[in-house]
Amino acid sequence: MSGNEQATTVGQLPTPTSTKSRVATTLTRLVWLLWATSLGALAVRLWTGSGWKLAGLVAVDGLTVVMWTAVTFFSGIVHSYSKRYMAGNETVDQFFARVFAFTLVVMVLVAADSLVLFGIAWLAMGLVMASLIGHVDGWPQAQAAAAVARRYFLASSALLAVALGTLWWTTGATTVSGVAGAVGTLSTPAVVFAAGALLLSAMLQSALVPFHTWLLSSMTAPTPASALMHAGFVNAGGILLVRFAPVVTVEPGVMLVIVLVGATSALLGKLLKSVQTDVKGTLGCSTVGQMGFMIMQAGLGFFGAAITHLILHGCYKAYQFLSSGSRVAHESPTETETTAAPGLAGVAVIALTALAAGGLFAVLTGKGTKLGGGLLLVGLVVLTVLHAAREVVTRTQLPATLRYAAVPLIALPAVAVYAAVYRVIEGLVADLPAVGYTAELTPIHALVAVGFLAAYLAVESGVYQHSQRLYVALLNATTAPTDTLLTSTEDYNEY
Repeated sequence: MSGNEQATTVGQLPTPTSTKSRVATTLTRLVWLLWATSLGALAVRLWTGSGWKLAGLVAVDGLTVVMWTAVTFFSGIVHSYSKRYMAGNETVDQFFARVFAFTLVVMVLVAADSLVLFGIAWLAMGLVMASLIGHVDGWPQAQAAAAVARRYFLASSALLAVALGTLWWTTGATTVSGVAGAVGTLSTPAVVFAAGALLLSAMLQSALVPFHTWLLSSMTAPTPASALMHAGFVNAGGILLVRFAPVVTVEPGVMLVIVLVGATSALLGKLLKSVQTDVKGTLGCSTVGQMGFMIMQAGLGFFGAAITHLILHGCYKAYQFLSSGSRVAHESPTETETTAAPGLAGVAVIALTALAAGGLFAVLTGKGTKLGGGLLLVGLVVLTVLHAAREVVTRTQLPATLRYAAVPLIALPAVAVYAAVYRVIEGLVADLPAVGYTAELTPIHALVAVGFLAAYLAVESGVYQHSQRLYVALLNATTAPTDTLLTSTEDYNEY
């Protein structure tokens, strides 16, 4: 059935809350209540600086209340959006139950102090997300994608179990806080081994290269579930590294490996995105790159920046997925968007704005004002603003004067907001062990910086497009497993 023979109707879709079920409405109200409660906990934390503990089980600290607030907000948006999106679907109750369960599991994860509870929550989080990817029972491709994701998530949970078991065996501690106190600054083979297992677990969960295939095959998930996945689930790798910062910071070599892993995924994510032809595939590759940035920031010792990045990226990516349907046009385009070389004046505006943004960020945060890892963080801000400014300046539909004036007027306030959010989050997580670690610059860090600049120039100039071999390699790298792909439009229309 192609769908072309169906009559087009316009009107209010039936909602599951108005006829048979109250599950969607009830859970939506509950998740917004959780958000309000989390917001209250955040306010109390900011006001008093105190936390709450249930000895040996949970610990509500700055990181917990920040993530509670972010996760419940994203979940509330997804719940509210899904009431319309899933209207009329016969499995709507199961969908809402899974999304709500995912929210609760993540809230338990970020509050867990017990190693056992943390591991169970990590496993449960992956299994619930896999069930969302395969939400449509009768769709073979959805079930295959869920199976692929489930294998990755089980591998991630197994690696986490190995790491937690090693830390318990080495330190005798049964809690995350206990491990932090017992590890101290002692670098032993067992601790380094546990740090490596933690990194691999984070890479799998956050879909870093070369473990990004599960994310690109997960597009069978309903769009709201994809939004929750890209805005929340993939960020778990960053949470893991922040929570176990005392372990991964013990050995500088481990932190350097984390930087290299993050940088590789950030650069390749940018290139993989360039060969995508569909909206969701492009967003998926973008997430791979952004998670690389997050992990790299953690590797530099800027754990507050990593948390800030995952929250702001979550807001952006949730919006992008929930609005992805509006990107599909059903008519012939009447006007194409054209771009042109920025010219001398445009280049000056772009360069000066980027440098000003980097300087503003350095002044507002205190990072990059002296020789150290902060210079790389400021460099990332400069490159990000360079890219965004170039996108605006090269759009010929807008008058040149408007384009040149808009760049600094938009970029500088945005950087100021980012710096302000970063300072607040940095203050909230300041009492976490080892988050004050600062990486010392090495020649390898310099090579990473040069690699980023070279990759930026190659992408922006389009040089990489002249290599057919590179194009084929990138295309192959973004190809999901065959049994998760749709080979017929009719197959898709059935679901």
